[in-house]
Formats: sequence, structure tokens, C-alpha cells
Amino acid sequence: MRAIRKSTHLSRQLLAANAASHVRHNSSVAAPAKPLASVLIANRGEIALRVGRTAAEYGIRTTTLYTDPDARSQHALSSPYAVNLGEPSAYLDGDRIIQIAKDQGCQGIHPGYGFLSENPVFARKCTDAGLTFIGPPWEAIEAMGSKSKSKDIMIAAGVPCIPGYHGSNQDPQHLKDEAAKMGYPVLLKAVKGGGGKGMRIVNQPDEFFDQLASAKSEARNSFGDEVMLVEKYIITPRHIEVQVFADKHGNCVALGERDCSIQRRHQKILEESPAPHLKEEVRQDLWEKARAAALAVNYEGAGTVEFIFDNDSGEFFFMEMNTRLQVEHPVTEMVTGEDLVRWQLIVAEGGRLPLTQTEVEQRIHERGAAIEARIYAENPAMNFMPDSGLLLHLRTPTPSPTVRIDAGFVAGDEVSSHYDPMIAKLIVQGPTRAAAIHKLRAALEAYEVAGPATNIEFLKRLCASPDFVAGHVETGYIQKHRAELFAAEPARPEVFAQAALGLALQEQQQAAAHRGVFFAGPPVAAAGFGAGFQQREFHLVDLPADSTAPTPPPTPVQIQQTAPSTFAITVGATHFPSVTSSLAPATHTLTTFYPHTRLSTTFIRAGDRLTLFQHGKQHRLQLALPPWAEKALGVADVANSVLAPMPCKVLRVEVREGDAVRRDQPLVVIESMKMETVIRSPVDGVVARVVHGEGDLCKAGTALVEFVGEA
Repeated sequence: MRAIRKSTHLSRQLLAANAASHVRHNSSVAAPAKPLASVLIANRGEIALRVGRTAAEYGIRTTTLYTDPDARSQHALSSPYAVNLGEPSAYLDGDRIIQIAKDQGCQGIHPGYGFLSENPVFARKCTDAGLTFIGPPWEAIEAMGSKSKSKDIMIAAGVPCIPGYHGSNQDPQHLKDEAAKMGYPVLLKAVKGGGGKGMRIVNQPDEFFDQLASAKSEARNSFGDEVMLVEKYIITPRHIEVQVFADKHGNCVALGERDCSIQRRHQKILEESPAPHLKEEVRQDLWEKARAAALAVNYEGAGTVEFIFDNDSGEFFFMEMNTRLQVEHPVTEMVTGEDLVRWQLIVAEGGRLPLTQTEVEQRIHERGAAIEARIYAENPAMNFMPDSGLLLHLRTPTPSPTVRIDAGFVAGDEVSSHYDPMIAKLIVQGPTRAAAIHKLRAALEAYEVAGPATNIEFLKRLCASPDFVAGHVETGYIQKHRAELFAAEPARPEVFAQAALGLALQEQQQAAAHRGVFFAGPPVAAAGFGAGFQQREFHLVDLPADSTAPTPPPTPVQIQQTAPSTFAITVGATHFPSVTSSLAPATHTLTTFYPHTRLSTTFIRAGDRLTLFQHGKQHRLQLALPPWAEKALGVADVANSVLAPMPCKVLRVEVREGDAVRRDQPLVVIESMKMETVIRSPVDGVVARVVHGEGDLCKAGTALVEFVGEA
């Protein structure tokens, strides 16, 4: 790597870097370098922290923005120069953000990714205001921002495009007629879409209008635009994208490709580079077509050209170009050894690209493979429904040159329902793809998050899936391997034993700290003990991942203390006659010596909910009332009702009071974190009451619809 010394003014060193090998024809002379001493970061979360780290490394002062829900977030606290925007949606207020940048004396604006990064009007206003927009020219953003217009440009540039209808006639019947010409299945896509929003797959003609209405609704809510295009849907596609970079001097390089085929809700959760099982001639053709796409719009800065690759035919087709730095850019950084945010600053200041295409290819050849896993607050068992809430506990794998964590949260932070639920990105590198997968699996096993539901356990199963390990990937991988990836794994007796030991030892420590006695009085969920060495009984429920599934009966656990640190434990039919155990409160680590093994468990309690991390797996349990206590307290059965699974807004109510409903029939459509979710009836019945109507804001656990009897 070329050594470039740290400096507030990058251009002195950067202009000396050699030109890249791919040069734009008829390029104009670049403007003189414009050093950046102060930049406003117009985004939030981990990308704001990511940009801030690189800017600080080169002496560039950063100003961060935050909203009321983000007031105590890590990105808001990362700079002494921080401005509160107020309302959650204010990150989209481009005019106000430009004014803040001027008021703060900033010379440039880095839009991160999302929000304003692909808004040509915002980019143009930045330029008109005398600010450097750290991204491509607004003309390139505009040209590539429309999926229909961009395809016309690509066809003219010789880049292959997938068959589809990209016209202006948006009459639903006309769109359906166009779909019939292509043949089903087809893909509906919002012209101004992104991130999987405003997209629906239509498998049969009779579902076309319903899917079209749903895609349009989501597109309106996400982008303020409902214009749709229709494309032929490839049955076994892969999503392969190429990272490109261009400067103001006419140089353009491809920094390798990323396979982003492992997706849910049309959004990526695993990305890797290089793409597995890709012939070298196809790889080189992809890179060349990606450069051609960038050159066709006089591109500058970081961009990603996305292709659909047909596994059956080996052909690839242009899908779209993201005119920004992608969420998955660390994968490319790992296989090139380059800092792409630094490259963005180089280009913005008028410098030349630091590497030629030949040097890029040599780097990729030397550095092996990299994989990124996106860690989300979501429940995969409930169709990847987003979750939110307080991060009670967060422990990460140890970072190293080959294990990287880009995160916007620490323990004690709140995952807000207002924004995307991504907690972090875990990126690993290895000399081969197999080595990178092994490293990713080990790192995921070391990752612990208690509080909101996460996709970490799902990612562990995914990385061990034989077809994924073999590199046989496609965008429909999760659905195709559903039985394997969503198989339930019941908790072993040692999990219940560790939970009971954690409860007992935690109560001992609290009692000793506050009352100076060895054993505290029992909570209502424990029974049969008093002062001294007595027996206790806990009733623990192994919670199913799908909260709508039947809850299994509680497992009784008897625990008797026989010495200060020694216990006898019975879990159902399993008996552990003598174990020694200790709990370290500072780390929540419970260490127990069983006759057959030593177990180290992270034990987290929040009310009656217990989260345990043991042998690289997470277990979620609930402390239940014993049967005698339920009877004594008069606990009644919960009425039949459908609850809001997360904080949300009601978009539509599909039923009325008195309607007969069948199992899986749509009841309510809700929106949370800009994603629409259909809430369906869990049973056959009759609607007794619609509790919340269109436009209502609901907390998690709030009843939406109540019903009685059988339909």
C-alpha cells in the first residue's frame, strides 16, 4: 500500500499518486484541489461513526447530526460538534442540513449511505451553496436514480439489461399485460426504490393487483413515489455487484465484486468477495461492464453497479447502480486493504485514485476472501420482523486485523423503532473462502446480544448450511433451505440447570449486599425455601422463537444447596447430584463444574425473562409462576387477541367486527422501521372487536384485534 502521511490537507500527497489504468475519453481538465478541513456527516448510526473515524485520522473536523430519539446514541456523542435536528424524520431535511453545515463552517457534506446520499436535488443544492458534496455529481445520481432511465443508458453503453417494462404507462391493467408478455414470475420494483422496499414477486396472474398495491404503498411511504417497473424474475438468480471508483481526472477502476445473494425481504444479510464459483472470464467481463456503466454517466467517487446473475444460463444483467458507498463496502476494504472513505475524500479534494486496476487485481489475489454478516434486531422465525428495545447486554468478538466490527451501538443503548434495526456489521477475512467462513462462525459464536431479538442464531445456522459452505448460493436460498435454517433446537437440561443456578446465586448476592444475610426471601416464582440451606423450585419456559407458536409447558427445576458453593439440581428426569458454581456479577459469567463437564454461561435477567449464552448459543427462557401460585393469585387465561409484535403504526385494517375469519387470513397491516408487515389470524374465529384503526400508533404487545369462538 502506498504510504500517505496524515494531514489536514490531503491533496498535496494525493495529487502525486499515479493515475489509474482505465481513463475516460474526452475528459475535461479537473478543477484545482480543494482541501477539506471540516465536514458535516449527514447520516446516523454506524456509518456516521465509520466516516468520522477516517476523517479524524486525517485531521478533518466532523460535525454530527442527531434527532431526539438519537440524543444519546454513539454517533451523536462521537464529536464535540453535534446538532440536534429534533423530529425523527429530520434527517431528510436537506435544506436545513445545508444551512447547518454553513453555520458550522463546514466545507463539505458526507451523506453516508441512505437518506440523502442518492438525492440529486440535495447534491445539487450542496454544490450551489458552495459545499463539497462527498459523492458523485448530481447529474450522475439523477441519471442512475431512475431504474427505467438508467437501463436506457446502460443499453446504449453496451451493458446487458434484464427484459422488462420501464415505460410511463402506470395503468395497473397495462402493467399486468406487460407482465403476461414476459411470462410469470415477474418482479415489481419501485423506480426510485432501494433497500428491498417497494419490491414484490408475483408468481401468478391472480395475485398481480394485490402485490402491485402493496408495492406501491410501501414505495409511497419510503420514497414518496409509486411509479413501478416490471421485470422478468429469474428463477435461480444470484445478486453480484461490482464496486467502482472514479476520480475527476478521468480514471475509473473496479475494486472487485461482491456476492450478495443471501437475502431476506430483498435485503442482504451476508455479502462476500470474491463471488464463489465465478469463472475468471465472467469476472473480468463483470468488472469491465461495471466500469462502462460508470463511464457512461461521467461518474466520480464511490459507486456500486449491481447485476443479476442467472445460475442456469451463466448470463448476467444490469439491475441498477447505487450512487453511494454501500453498507457492505467493508468487504471490499478487507480484500483490497484500502479505506474507501479515504478514497472518497481523495476524490472530493481533487486527487487521483491511489491504485491502478492492475494494482487492485494484485491486492485481491494476495488477500484472499472476506465475508460480512449484518446483525439486525429482528426475529427470523417471524418472517424477519424487526424488533427494538434496550440492549441489556452486548459482548462482541475480539477485533483484529482479520475480524472487524462496524457498530453504532453499545450495551445500554436503545434500538429505536424509528430507524433501520441494524445493530452492527461483522466482517472477517481469510486466505480462502473456507477459512473466512470458519472465522465468521467462530466470531458469531462469541457475539452476545440480550434485549431485542436478533438474527445472530440464524446467521450461525446459515454459515453452517452445507450448500452455503459449498458456495451454491442464490437469492432464494433462505426459502429453499427453510426447513434446515429454521429447525427448532430444544434446550438441554444443563441450560435449565444453569438458569436456576443463576437465579439462586444472583439472589444470594443481592441479599448479602443489602441485608447481610446469605439467602434472600423467595420471589413469587420460587417456592419451598427459607433461611439456610434449603430447597428451591423454579418453573422455566423455553420460549419458542416464534412468539405466535404454542408456548411449551414450564420445566420444573429443583435446586438444593448442600454447601456454600455446592448444589444438587433436578431438571425433569435428569439429576445432577453435586455441582459447584459461582457467578461473577461484573461480567454476568456463571461458571459451574458438573461431574461430566465445566460450563461457562453468560446469565442475563430482565424481570421474568432470562437470556443465557452457552457453548456459542443463545437461549431465551421465561420464569413462570408455579401452578399453585397461579391458582392462589387467580391468574386467568388470556383472551383471544392479536397483539402488535413491535412498536408500529396501523396502515390498514382488513376486517370488521362480526366478520368470520380463517386461520392465516390478513387482519391488519402495520408499518415499523419503514417496513410493512401483514398481521394474520392465528386461528379460525369471529372478530369481536377491532381495537386499533388506521393511523393509530401502538406499543409492542398492544391488542390490535380481539376475536371469539369458531368461525
